[in-house]
Amino acid sequence: MATTSEAEQLVDAGYRARREGRIDDALSFYERAAAALRLGGDPLRLAHTVRHVGDIHRQAGRLEMAEPLHREALAIYRQHADPPRLDLANAIRPLAILEERAGRVEEARRLWAEARDLYAACGVAEGEAECARRLAGLGSAPGSPARE
Repeated sequence: MATTSEAEQLVDAGYRARREGRIDDALSFYERAAAALRLGGDPLRLAHTVRHVGDIHRQAGRLEMAEPLHREALAIYRQHADPPRLDLANAIRPLAILEERAGRVEEARRLWAEARDLYAACGVAEGEAECARRLAGLGSAPGSPARE
């Protein structure tokens, strides 16, 4: 059983592997870290780690594996009394992407708007701009997803 310290080392290794393009290694490190963090420790760190596992699956096109992980990460953040706004925005963003791809336009709009407001509150202009573009791309017709 890994300790919280070992989980942190695994997260760091996952981050480095992902930056180096070693996606399979990154996924393995993040999954092992998430397993360790599930046994106890910092729920916000667990949410952050689970989101990264979901991101890797989503970017690889494994949406059926990504979605439950993104939902779990967001649920953990929402259960926290005062989650970091930037982390919350970063957890909402991939779920908004998935909702948009699935054609669930109203839910995608709601999530993009929430993420936009959080990015704005954090002063992250790039994130705010992406959310605004995505919202504009959804158009006004219900059921018409934006182009990627």
